[in-house]
Amino acid sequence: MKTIQLGHSDLHVTPICLGTMTFGEQVDEPTAHAILDRSLERGVNFIDTAEMYAVPPRAETFNATEIIIGHWLEKNPAARQKLVLATKVAGPSRNMSWVRGGSPDLTAADIVAACEGSLKRLKTDVIDLYQIHWPTRHVPAFGMLYFDPAKDEPCTSIYTQLEALHTLVKAGKVRAIGLSNESPYGVHEFVRLSEQYGLPRVATLQNPYCLLNRTVENGLDETMHRLGVSLLAYSPLGYSLLTGKYDASGLTGPDAPAEGRLAKFESTRKQRWGRPEALVAARRYNALARENGLTPTQLALAFCYTKWQVVSTILGVTSVAQLDENLDVWGTTLSPELLTQIDAIRWELRDPAQ
Repeated sequence: MKTIQLGHSDLHVTPICLGTMTFGEQVDEPTAHAILDRSLERGVNFIDTAEMYAVPPRAETFNATEIIIGHWLEKNPAARQKLVLATKVAGPSRNMSWVRGGSPDLTAADIVAACEGSLKRLKTDVIDLYQIHWPTRHVPAFGMLYFDPAKDEPCTSIYTQLEALHTLVKAGKVRAIGLSNESPYGVHEFVRLSEQYGLPRVATLQNPYCLLNRTVENGLDETMHRLGVSLLAYSPLGYSLLTGKYDASGLTGPDAPAEGRLAKFESTRKQRWGRPEALVAARRYNALARENGLTPTQLALAFCYTKWQVVSTILGVTSVAQLDENLDVWGTTLSPELLTQIDAIRWELRDPAQ
């Protein structure tokens, strides 16, 4: 895999990124270290994590993923020089009392303090890509469909957040910055202010993108293309709906995979990936894959791997075998006829996991 530049930054990453939100919840530390070893062995130079991880977020596992990665880096000091390491500061904690005491805001001081904590847990002197996990202001994200001005509340401005990130970049603690779960307005505003005031320019946006959620293509892709911001696509397998494992059993049936994310974590079923419409659409795409001699996983990942909008696809796995299966899809292409069939399903069912 050739590396690709992230935005206007000096970071160059592989088109596949190892996501780590399973580490510390579904994946224990020895298995996580084996996955990290294998990922590096197979040429992946990009790792993404967050202070909030593991997922689903719980007080007991807050920061656990960064700690696990830090232990691995401590054991493998040479690996750090080969990797682009990304992490995130959690946005306003809202219903998570263990994140900054449940603060509804993300201040400049919060950003700096969170970065210092991540550096310590990751046992590194610099974070290559530091991202804001979700916006401070109200946005329709995580399954919310509509922007509602009535939900706006006072919060730290984008300019002030950029100033805090600038402090970290000047101190040599962060190389480049990024966003996550952002809207076209947010991306434009971050870039506009950075250019106006000489502050760090956003290099990346990490948003959901898969067959069940292509909302990036509803104008956000043009924004990113014209501003030179790179898309990091997360949940390419639709929280495992696009692997086919739930096709027969459904999400809650007696035969549902006990260790699957949707079956295992009750709260998740109430969000976008657990909607009945998402399962209906997943079954259609998974059947289409099989009709064309592909596994559902191959179709879903090849779709992301080959889309011009995506610079790097973030894989979340629970075993070395899963990692190998997902990496082996690299190089698979989809015919124009198959892509037309995919688009026909989307036209009918839209984005059920929006």
